[in-house]
Amino acid sequence: MTSATSDPLKVPFTQRYGVVLFLAILFTVFWIVLAFHPTNRVQWIMENILVLAAVIFLTILSRKFPLSNQSYFLIFIFLCFHTYAAHYTYDGTPFDRWLKENFHAQRSYFDRVVHFLFGLLLAPVLKEVLVRTNRLKGLWIYALPVACVFALSAFFEILEMFVALFGGSAGEDYMGLQGDIYDSQKDMGLGLLGGACTMGWLAWRQKHRHSVPE
Repeated sequence: MTSATSDPLKVPFTQRYGVVLFLAILFTVFWIVLAFHPTNRVQWIMENILVLAAVIFLTILSRKFPLSNQSYFLIFIFLCFHTYAAHYTYDGTPFDRWLKENFHAQRSYFDRVVHFLFGLLLAPVLKEVLVRTNRLKGLWIYALPVACVFALSAFFEILEMFVALFGGSAGEDYMGLQGDIYDSQKDMGLGLLGGACTMGWLAWRQKHRHSVPE
């Protein structure tokens, strides 16, 4: 890969614009469709505050610090999963209803999936940002994004705690403990596991690529 493709700032905006615009339009349509008749409108609003903040932040950032198309695609996938869950609520998705009906599951697991995907999909995005803004070498290239994912997971769990404290019953539903006192720790652990998996795979691929004789 040449430097022209590894640094999005060196890629003409017109070459990136089509892909980013397509993802933005696709997500907007998806979001609008699922904005109609959500299962719980209060929870839907609470879940989408962070989505709106993320979209505004990425839009502002794109002018000075555009990400690669790969990073925008990974963010798009994660936001789609979150938007889907926000429509049905995290403990009431069709996936969870299917699990409970067919496997007699005692709790909803879609939130666990999304926490894992948070690490799996966003660790490469953090890796791109950290590599471009810092002179990382060796193990730090792969370890630091995982640490950042874990830190962000902890931050969101603390944020959820404050929402639960001041949001009454709606805040408690938003936190989604489902009777598990270790829910926050498990969610953080899944984010850490997702980040470790994707960074481990990228490190293995990089090492394997360099070990192949030319």
